[in-house]
Amino acid sequence: QVQLVESGGGLVQPGGSLRLSCAASGFTLDAYAIGWFRQAPGKEREGVSCISSSDSSTDYADSVKGRFTISRDNTKNTVYLQMYSLKAEDTAVYYCAANCYLMPTGWGATDWGQGTQVTVSS
Repeated sequence: QVQLVESGGGLVQPGGSLRLSCAASGFTLDAYAIGWFRQAPGKEREGVSCISSSDSSTDYADSVKGRFTISRDNTKNTVYLQMYSLKAEDTAVYYCAANCYLMPTGWGATDWGQGTQVTVSS
């Protein structure tokens, strides 16, 4: 059974940092493109970042470029999202997902974790 479990969310002040983790069970993460998505209250889910399976190339939404870094540790079967210089508008539930792909309207994915809350507030 494919399972993705996110962790690392929490409350952080503006300008602070957090590192989210996405641990996989039932499959090996390095065989899949893995993405991070987020959904803020009252807004649609949006893609944040995606890391490819083949060469671990990465892509980011414009809103997080230069502030967020996606990476994978294949020995731990885990993908991370390191977030710096957090802003109030980064507040959302963050999801990791397998098989992320780019569509004309944004990113999609096929298998989802349950999400972790990130709140940026003073």
